[in-house]
Amino acid sequence: MKPHLVSLPMYKVPAKPRARFLDALVAGLEVHGFSGEIVEPDDLQAHWSDPALLLSQTCGYPLVTSLRDRVRLVAVPVYDAPGCEGSSYRSAVIVRADDPAEELSDLRGRVAAFNAPHSQSGANALRAAVAHLAGGTSFFGSLLHTGSHGASIDAVLCGKADTAAIDAVTLALALDREPALPLRILTFTPPAPALPFVTNAATDHEAVDAIFEALQMAARQVADEGLLDAHRLKGVVRLSRSAFDVILEQERQSDELGLPRFA
Repeated sequence: MKPHLVSLPMYKVPAKPRARFLDALVAGLEVHGFSGEIVEPDDLQAHWSDPALLLSQTCGYPLVTSLRDRVRLVAVPVYDAPGCEGSSYRSAVIVRADDPAEELSDLRGRVAAFNAPHSQSGANALRAAVAHLAGGTSFFGSLLHTGSHGASIDAVLCGKADTAAIDAVTLALALDREPALPLRILTFTPPAPALPFVTNAATDHEAVDAIFEALQMAARQVADEGLLDAHRLKGVVRLSRSAFDVILEQERQSDELGLPRFA
């Protein structure tokens, strides 16, 4: 049987628990009749669109835009992190610990870092948070495109940017690694479903059910070994794909309020 691709590209989890979860995933998929190959993709858009994709995790914004017809939703994670509730998550709008800003409106005219224009957590959610304050024009003085949440955090810490919207799970994992980071959460963005686990669009319903069962099996196994907390993961649930329409609604409202898109 030709191997199919398995990856966990979205969060920076310590090496041992990450490797163990991937191994458990492959083992669980094998139990359900799938041959999985762990990969570390450089080009995520190409990886998620690959017909050989068996299981990966993507951002919610591509799910409802560029990947709409290329992947099928398998499951949604439930995370244990500030800003997460059930199968929903938010982004933390961060500033430096000594920044004088007290509320979101205090960031008007300042520099915002963002990871990518197609990111729900770093761009679309931040637009949704400030759109009602913008008055039909740009809210921030300038935007800094960093390429990753980690780089956005660094940009705020070193003063290249004043603020950024950081995926709540990404921020929690960063603080797990470095609890003394001199950052402060100013507020959280509106919620959206957490980052979805997906498979190739050609996968049939029966196979999607089996992949979900394998994902649950792996999560239980890694939890029994005491390693799931390192992922900030509590479990996985099924969710209708229509639940992700809130992402498009956030974008639509920001557009209607006249806030330029991040680019």
